[in-house]
Amino acid sequence: MNPTALWTAAEAVAATGGTTTTDWRCGGISIDSRTAHRGDLFVALAGPRFDGHDFVAAAFSAGAAAALVSHTPERLPEGAPLLVVDDTMAALEALARQARERSAARIAGITGSVGKTGTKEALRLALSTQGLTSASMASLNNYCGVPLSLARMPQQATYGIFEIGMNHAGEIVPLSRMVRPHVAVVTAVEPAHTEFFASLEAVADAKAEIFTGMAPGGSAVLNRDNPFYDRLADAARAHDIDRIIGFGAHERAEVRLLDCTLGAHASDVSAVMDGTRIDYRLGVPGRHWVINSLAVLAAAHALGADAGRAATALANMVALEGRGRRHEVRLGAERFTVIDESYNASPASVRAALETLAAMEPGAGGRRIAVLGDMRELGEQSAALHTALAEMVRANGIDLVFTAGTDMAHLSAALPQKTCGAHAEAADRIASVVMAALRPGDIVTVKGSLASDMRIVVDALLGLGGDEARVADG
Repeated sequence: MNPTALWTAAEAVAATGGTTTTDWRCGGISIDSRTAHRGDLFVALAGPRFDGHDFVAAAFSAGAAAALVSHTPERLPEGAPLLVVDDTMAALEALARQARERSAARIAGITGSVGKTGTKEALRLALSTQGLTSASMASLNNYCGVPLSLARMPQQATYGIFEIGMNHAGEIVPLSRMVRPHVAVVTAVEPAHTEFFASLEAVADAKAEIFTGMAPGGSAVLNRDNPFYDRLADAARAHDIDRIIGFGAHERAEVRLLDCTLGAHASDVSAVMDGTRIDYRLGVPGRHWVINSLAVLAAAHALGADAGRAATALANMVALEGRGRRHEVRLGAERFTVIDESYNASPASVRAALETLAAMEPGAGGRRIAVLGDMRELGEQSAALHTALAEMVRANGIDLVFTAGTDMAHLSAALPQKTCGAHAEAADRIASVVMAALRPGDIVTVKGSLASDMRIVVDALLGLGGDEARVADG
């Protein structure tokens, strides 16, 4: 096998049971013709709104090496390499299972109500200095994203890191059995995506499904500070997982926080693991990042990597787009700061964002401003949870809050008049109000669930700087 080939035609045929029109080899896998790279295998998935078979020709125009299809699409180049199967989704899952079967990589699976993607990216960074590391891209953590990520794992990988998410009970079970992690990380159980659950205990039980597919001799890495630690630990033991590693500030945590200095742009951390003190710099701000960095060290150690080297690598961590990335934007002759937290929101993540904002120092005459969109999928508790954010605002000394969305109206009504900037029904309507209220030195955190479209506000604020807006992290 060519070491640069992810899959050869023969290997893909053996894995899927399909037939190929010609020989080919691919260096990657794509399910979106808009982001397909030259040399990819394009998988034509049929969804509720689009059928990937309609975009096979576009994928070939982008340089796809072959296409995985259930029938021959129209307008294809003559002799186009096709892998023909009965069901393209089932074939992608078959590639994923074979990728896992043929790999000698040490595998981590990461789930939790908050912090999954950031912890996954930090673990990717920490392990990449110690061996070829394959990890889920972005937030590919569902029934489609997990098999896609697995199928993309090179056979030569030393480590594999896979984010596993859910909205309903039972969704993690088949994904865990596909990934078969050696190490399962549960970042935390918090009120997030609770719409389809009767209680937080039910959410914890759904997260514990990650233990279902664990490889023999596996380890569970659990947040020792979280109220559901014991419930998760019991669930791990019920799946014959004897090695349970707690992380956090709790005095009984195996990877325990000793001290940290929270800076505006980074944190200095002291922790102890197996009786050994580890001092390191974490390149992103916020106590929530500090706690999750302990999970990274625990997971790296459980995977057989050098935890000290993993800790050193975390100095190079940068905030992710939509998850805390910081921008400096010119406003006249001065500047203001935008912190982009527009990708998701839950009570726990909003609290973390406000705490991080509180630790930052505005410029001369500037203020700490939060622009908050609805937290989605909270079910019957949504109104109460939005209202409760008012106390978080007060506790963190936030100067001004702008809100957008139906549920955020509850927060707006609960805020003191001096703190309430304005409320609007939607993100596009609040954006202009925020822009008009800005002044030099302000620090503006923009946060909301993805469906609340708070990225509109971020883009509007960055647009004030024209070509002058720049990423301040990294």
